[in-house]
Amino acid sequence: MTLFSILDVAQVPQGSTPSDALRNTLDLAQHAEGWGYTRYWLAEHHNMVGIASAATSLVIGHVAAGTKKIRVGSGGIMLPNHSPLVIAEQFGTLEALFPGRIDLGLGRAPGTDQRTLRALRRAPENAENFPQDVLELQALLGPLQPGQSVQAVPGTNTNIPLWILGSSLFGAQLAGVLGLPYGFASHFAPDALMEALKIYRGTFQPSQQLQKPYAMIGVNIVVAETDAEARRLFTSVQQSFANLVRGTRGQMPPPIDDIDSYWTAAEKAHAQGMLSFAVVGAPDTVQARLAEIIRQTGADELMVVTSIYEHAARLRSYEFLAEIRDKLNAA
Repeated sequence: MTLFSILDVAQVPQGSTPSDALRNTLDLAQHAEGWGYTRYWLAEHHNMVGIASAATSLVIGHVAAGTKKIRVGSGGIMLPNHSPLVIAEQFGTLEALFPGRIDLGLGRAPGTDQRTLRALRRAPENAENFPQDVLELQALLGPLQPGQSVQAVPGTNTNIPLWILGSSLFGAQLAGVLGLPYGFASHFAPDALMEALKIYRGTFQPSQQLQKPYAMIGVNIVVAETDAEARRLFTSVQQSFANLVRGTRGQMPPPIDDIDSYWTAAEKAHAQGMLSFAVVGAPDTVQARLAEIIRQTGADELMVVTSIYEHAARLRSYEFLAEIRDKLNAA
């Protein structure tokens, strides 16, 4: 059985506000819980007017407080931006408030540009300390050791599940060596997916948290009544990726009828390369493609990213997908 989960960045569509985005995030999480999704993760990004999840721990608390059983966590916390002690305290507090429901996914990238990184008072070389910071964080969330003078309160002995997230081979090897579950960001960096999974499974060493490899992959998915409508809804994402190439990040644009009238050939090639792992279409189309992805990758879990301008259409896509998930697992 393959589990299905949701990755959300609380995207802010054009014409709306961060308040609207955060309300929609909670509404989607509540629906996702009813549709049987396994976990609902929020991602850390900074200085992006189209994303409202910068204070990731706060948004996780907001979602957890408004739901009852779905796991809630980070996909991820960009650990080089923070001290391990602060993250241990934040997530220890979340675990104290919502016991048994909190996940802590960790990334090595800054989640922003270099100028904003300086505003965060973090040095670019902090990323080089990522493996040591992961171990320090793991220790802070583990049992109190004899002679330990610094502890996370709350946090100590919560043993919150840690995940290593990444889009390169470095994270795959680290997750394997540490015996942690691994999530690959194939929803925007698909090229190294198969090699990363091979390295992760080949280097995996059992740990107290995990006895055998557990791989999650990110997938952009848009489901609608027809292939044509799904492709139209997906043009919001395609425009956003073209805007990344142009260096003009902004709020999520509404869909358009002809994406080729929007981007240049170079922008199209770059965006389609990043989005080559996207699955877009009517339910039958999406089900067939996901069956092939699961067969090819052997993924234990799909972390689904569905970015749609209209909230109602986004809800409908996830509802369709829950039905597809049940059919795939029954088969």
